[in-house]
Amino acid sequence: MSHAVPVADVADRPKTLDESKRWMHQRLASRFHPMNAIDLDDGPAFIDGVPGLDGATWGGYWFGLGERVRSEAAQAEQAGDAGRAAALYQKASGLFFMGRFPCPNHPAKERCAVAERETYLAVSRHWREPIERVEIPFAGHAGEGSQVVVLVRKPVGVTRPPVVLMWGGVDACKEQMTAACDALLARGVATVAMDNAGTGESPVKGVPDAERQFITALQWIAAQPDLDGARPAVFGRSFGGYWATKLAHLLPDALAGAVNWGGGVHHMFQPEWVQASRYPDSYLMELVETRSRMLGATNDDEYVAGFGRLSLLDQGLLDRPCAPLLLVNGKEDKQCPVADIHLLLDHGWPKSVRMFPGGHMGLTPMTLPTIVDWLERQLRQKGSA
Repeated sequence: MSHAVPVADVADRPKTLDESKRWMHQRLASRFHPMNAIDLDDGPAFIDGVPGLDGATWGGYWFGLGERVRSEAAQAEQAGDAGRAAALYQKASGLFFMGRFPCPNHPAKERCAVAERETYLAVSRHWREPIERVEIPFAGHAGEGSQVVVLVRKPVGVTRPPVVLMWGGVDACKEQMTAACDALLARGVATVAMDNAGTGESPVKGVPDAERQFITALQWIAAQPDLDGARPAVFGRSFGGYWATKLAHLLPDALAGAVNWGGGVHHMFQPEWVQASRYPDSYLMELVETRSRMLGATNDDEYVAGFGRLSLLDQGLLDRPCAPLLLVNGKEDKQCPVADIHLLLDHGWPKSVRMFPGGHMGLTPMTLPTIVDWLERQLRQKGSA
């Protein structure tokens, strides 16, 4: 198979297996999500070997690869080779992530999701700033979970560091926030990663009041004596940017800043956009299924209705005061309409905007550094705000 052949702009159907492999090869070469989870060296062969896209086949294939590497990592750890163990655990975590991608909607993919969480914690044992997994009690509604799970990392040698609470979108969980965490830790900022509503270990689905789980995490941060939890910042990537925007409007005085990196606000949730964004060329597969799982929708009517209820314009929030808000996206996003950024600029308090070339999230080498710079500035100047 030629990896140089571009992927066609498939807008009205799922990608074929061959088209999916070409898409993965291109993302791997660019080191963009989700293919930045696997190595450049053996990644091409792993992609070429994918036997199918159905849940059982996909999940089983990647689990087998991940389990083999995880076994090698454990052997290296037992032999006292910490460096090799760390590298292998990291590799295995990425393979398990691919197996549960984009969401664990099949038992084979759920097995990968569990293995990913286990292996991610294992590799962090070898980091300079290891993860502390914390289960925060959560007063959920009937049928919801009873805890919010967060992964805490603290910069070495910093007393009571400022904090960024962060989460991903519909397919990136707290285990995919490593790059952002590493960049902030290098600036002396503590990080608390959690799952977006309706994903990973989140106790709630993506219902209109799911901000309850984020507020619970913020309250926990504020109560920690070894963290400067007064006015932390929040950072949501992809769909998770929606909740960062909502929190900025709900808690205007409690946050040093909020980042919406590629999330919707109103237009994204309208029926015409829901229909137009079913098969964006920027997404590998199962976007509708993944969004539906996040919402708790069991059919297409529930999916469309669930999205419609999320509009922040219809909820009457956009003309309220908001915390400092940075809006980031790609100029040609086909998953989340850039019209939502223009809508935010037409309402309420002034916001900061940075648009990048390309599609969803504007993935360039400068995108994440720009966000990290902004977050650090907001946290450093919050005392005079």
